[in-house]
Amino acid sequence: MTTLLGLDLNGKPVLVAGGGPVAARRASAMVEAGARVTVVSPALCEDLLDLWVDGSLEWVERRVQQGDLEGAWLVHAATSDPATNATLCAQADERRIWSVNASDVTSGSARTPALARHAGLVVGVASVDTPDPQRVARVRDRLELTLLCEAVDLRAARRHPATERPDRGRVVLVGGGPGAPDLMTIRARRALSEADVVVTDRLGPTSTLADLPDVVEVIHVGKSPDHHPVPQEEINRILVDQAERGRTVVRLKGGDPFVFGRGGEEVSACRAHGIPVEVIPGVTSALAAPASAGIPITHRGVVGGVLVVHGHDDLSSAAVHAVVDGSATVVVLMGVALLPDHVEQLLVAGADPLTPAAIVERGTTPHERVTRAPLCRMAVEARAAGVSAPAVIVIGAVADPALLEEAPEAVEE
Repeated sequence: MTTLLGLDLNGKPVLVAGGGPVAARRASAMVEAGARVTVVSPALCEDLLDLWVDGSLEWVERRVQQGDLEGAWLVHAATSDPATNATLCAQADERRIWSVNASDVTSGSARTPALARHAGLVVGVASVDTPDPQRVARVRDRLELTLLCEAVDLRAARRHPATERPDRGRVVLVGGGPGAPDLMTIRARRALSEADVVVTDRLGPTSTLADLPDVVEVIHVGKSPDHHPVPQEEINRILVDQAERGRTVVRLKGGDPFVFGRGGEEVSACRAHGIPVEVIPGVTSALAAPASAGIPITHRGVVGGVLVVHGHDDLSSAAVHAVVDGSATVVVLMGVALLPDHVEQLLVAGADPLTPAAIVERGTTPHERVTRAPLCRMAVEARAAGVSAPAVIVIGAVADPALLEEAPEAVEE
């Protein structure tokens, strides 16, 4: 009967017999585990050559011999000759050295489980009695999918004596996407499963916070138009302070952290205090909201460029020029409050009053709503409809609802 046992191979000598792709996979895993790997083979495949060239392993350029077992803690018999592999494993047994036979899983004294690495953990699956590699791989894949996509508490335990300063933690800036929870990336969900504390905006997939264990602290720092209860400087301080307590801090933001999310300022604040920081990109609402509403922000033969701007104050000169000459679709984030001013600015600059425009509120969520109108009437229609933030404004020919009803032109091969 087989049992799973984790081996600490760091610094231990491991012998790999063979120079082909199977030997390369085994040697690579041993190198990753920190073992001192020796490969014995007349020739090496490309992957093994790469490991040898960069100094990750030692190469003995000949066929394996019985004396090569001396001093080894583990042997991988992975030559192209099953008889050689069986003999090598038998010799290892005589010396009480664990061995793996790559050509016969029923032979050898050890087996390599199917592994899934995730969040600092290694999950292994192995057959108990008769080896069944395909079944083992299927189960491993399912477990890995569970770890990646489902709500699993993966926080690492941190125990520090009261007299010691805790190890410094880390900050992960997570782009939560445009709002729909199933538009979060797998990496974003994984970061949440490892969090000790979550510092969250009001936008993005806040419903996922309900899946967190009760012991995870949630700090709300959300802003709304003309209401910033927690200034950015205070948010920066919270991130640094929580990380200095040894915690894994997830900064959950709507959209993408670096698209008008002030993520750059938060990264700078963390680095200034020596806090490790990671950025996980997210699907920005500038792209997702129009797509969800059926608005292609680029369209062959209509427009081939997109300009994303914020609407906190006057639109940039580049945005104005793009609308006036129709050279690019202009997507305005956070522009609902000043929409009448934006419309006036564009019309005064010479924009066609009939330029199609659309506002997508709460894009990708069940509460998504689209308001369309020519540019000259956009502010009036928005006020009549009671449009409110969060919303994305799209200005340009692609906002015409009739666009996708036209038959596409033939494309030459």
